[in-house]
Amino acid sequence: MLVPVILSGGSGSRLWPVSRHLFPKQFHDLTGPETLLQQTVERARRVATGDHMMVLCNEDHRFLVSDQLASRGADRVEIVLEPKALNTAPAITVAALYSKQLYGVVTLLVLPSDHLIRSDDVFLNATKIAAQNAAQGKLVTFGIVPDRPETGYGYIQRGKTLDGGGCYSVDRFLEKPDQAVADELVRSGDYFWNSGMFVFRNDVYLDEIKRWRPEIYQRCVEATENISQETRFTRIDPVPFSKCQRDSIDYAVMENTDNAVVVPLDTTWSDVGSWSQMEKVMNADQEGNVTQGDVITRGVKNTYIRSEQRLVAAIGIENAVIIETDDAILVADKRHDQEVKAIVQELHNRNRSEAVVHTRVYRPWGSFRTLDSGNGFQVKRLIINPGSSISLQLHRQRSEHWVVVSGVANVTCGEQNLILKPNESTYIPVDTKHKLANLGEAPLEVVEVQTGSYLGEDDIVRFEDDYGRV
Repeated sequence: MLVPVILSGGSGSRLWPVSRHLFPKQFHDLTGPETLLQQTVERARRVATGDHMMVLCNEDHRFLVSDQLASRGADRVEIVLEPKALNTAPAITVAALYSKQLYGVVTLLVLPSDHLIRSDDVFLNATKIAAQNAAQGKLVTFGIVPDRPETGYGYIQRGKTLDGGGCYSVDRFLEKPDQAVADELVRSGDYFWNSGMFVFRNDVYLDEIKRWRPEIYQRCVEATENISQETRFTRIDPVPFSKCQRDSIDYAVMENTDNAVVVPLDTTWSDVGSWSQMEKVMNADQEGNVTQGDVITRGVKNTYIRSEQRLVAAIGIENAVIIETDDAILVADKRHDQEVKAIVQELHNRNRSEAVVHTRVYRPWGSFRTLDSGNGFQVKRLIINPGSSISLQLHRQRSEHWVVVSGVANVTCGEQNLILKPNESTYIPVDTKHKLANLGEAPLEVVEVQTGSYLGEDDIVRFEDDYGRV
């Protein structure tokens, strides 16, 4: 049995301002109509045994994961919540232990949720070779055949060809090199990019992590001894898991084991780790430019421009990255786009919301967008999905006015129950229990005007909730 394990805990800070903490890159349609997570799920389903699949994500992203899986008809996928982001070794250890509880000894296909692979057929053929080697007790990683020197990736040096062909022993792993070393590695023909994708039996991996990182193994054993189910989500015990040391599978296992092998993957691939890497997998025009959205250029070369809301016009620039969203604009020299992460950290240091959320914020019932705000007021546009509702709640420090723009709203306000149609409104006083529901088959759009001394999202007392947030 082959069980895909999709790791969806990353924040993608180098792709700011599109990727943010509460809505990171794997949930965006950066390269086509499907998000990176949805592409990964579809790729994994082609090799999975039945509907067996597992996604690991953090608490903040659980409803995004659930919604995006449901939109692809993957409602039966196990969604396991990580109590804390501790890199890949603890996460994969939990997946190996939990998969053994569910299915016994199986082969795991471990995939990050944010990778772009242009040829699924090449990936599927490589996966078959990897699974054959994993069945023999090997820990298999995929090595991307490089088409250029790249300083943004780690490298794997291949060793001897193993029996059956299509697979090599691993001589060593290398960290991200400088440009001169990268040139030499690619020129030699003996090195692959380190993809961060793996295939191995869960019992073999557990033996290795127990040998090389016994503390991580023991903490994860304790965490998976106390598993609970909540609607669509599986929760592990947060106390022992949070005591794990932060470590990657590369450092913890792959660089130590004698059983590591590498299968070449010769296709267009990217971990979409920066805007310049995004550009390399998109179709450029004759001047080397990649543009998305409403963009006009004149005398521009080798530049990546993405517009989400407004017209972006660029004149006479080269080798740049310009990213526009409705509340932030990034302008960078390509040579420095890895430093976007430092900008995000500075935003955190200044307590700027632009590092965490977009003006459009997703909730399990739909989304809201902040339209305007000032001293003592805030205006939002709420979109309630068909058949969904916000929780029964109250606010201690603000009142709200709701105006229905489209759809039909079922409103609970204190002891009253109201049906509101377009152009009708109601008032929710401070300290009054209320609920907004969409019982129809079309989205419900409501303009919400908040007034009060404090308008933060944490001024919510929930009494009933369809999504387990009470």
